[in-house]
Amino acid sequence: MPVPLIVLLLGLAVLVWSADRFVGAAAATASRAGMSRLLVGMTVVALGTSAPEIVVSTMASLDGIPDLATGNALGSNIANIGLVLGITALIVPIPVRFSIVRRELPLLLGATGLAGYALANDNLGRLDALFLLLLLVFSLWWMFRADTPDAPDITAGEIPDLSLARALAWLAGTLVLLAIGSRAVVWGASEMARDLGVSELAIGLTVVAIGTSLPELAACVASALKRHHDIAIGNVIGSNLFNLLVVLPIPGLLAPGPSDPAAAGRDYPVMLALTLALGMLLLWQRRGRIGRLPGALLAASYLGYLAWVGLVSLGAAT
Repeated sequence: MPVPLIVLLLGLAVLVWSADRFVGAAAATASRAGMSRLLVGMTVVALGTSAPEIVVSTMASLDGIPDLATGNALGSNIANIGLVLGITALIVPIPVRFSIVRRELPLLLGATGLAGYALANDNLGRLDALFLLLLLVFSLWWMFRADTPDAPDITAGEIPDLSLARALAWLAGTLVLLAIGSRAVVWGASEMARDLGVSELAIGLTVVAIGTSLPELAACVASALKRHHDIAIGNVIGSNLFNLLVVLPIPGLLAPGPSDPAAAGRDYPVMLALTLALGMLLLWQRRGRIGRLPGALLAASYLGYLAWVGLVSLGAAT
């Protein structure tokens, strides 16, 4: 097995393990500092599930590989809807909470539209990144003030019982591991792209995106098996929102410049189509469930997208 692939897989394993512990440590730290459980769930836990994407994109941008970072953001959103939500719905039909449709879905649709505008001219600059970050500030304000009478305490049982000192120690240690794992992922991915003759964007959209989406997949499947499967939609929408408003601006801030035209011409339309399909599904089933048939269609669409990206990339390489 080639060394870059081994390093990439080891880096992804470290990312998945440390991201799970990071979320728990961050939630415990915030809780001990006096934040409410609902506030912890809306901010720390939601942001923590996007920690792998954030750190990988930062490292990739600092290393001068912004297309890997862009592919990571777009590919993770595609994977979250097609792979994560699709597989979870196949395991157990997912109830739809009306508060998600009313509060978070419009934010995700707005972020998706603004991301398309930022990528439209095949150049991701600092001004584009600032617009996305401004929408992040508005989104956080909107979620804080939104009334959620039908929302359960989604963080119940998810905040570890740690003292503040231990929580801070775990938080610092897992941040170091996240940095080490992301460094290995970026190096392995860039070397694999060079060896295979494919673009960094393609590697970011596939291998890296799937790897950094593993925490969301593990959390959603575990929740479904524990019959807490109503958390899945909120997890996916929240993660996708942070990917567009936190992860995507990183290459625009740290390495502004031209982006791979395939991001706007091929991958963004797929993400947009899946996001709109999810939106229509949620509106249609706003007091019902996402069943196994829609889950199978979402998973099949993701597999088809992977095959498309693979064929196009290998064709371009030859």
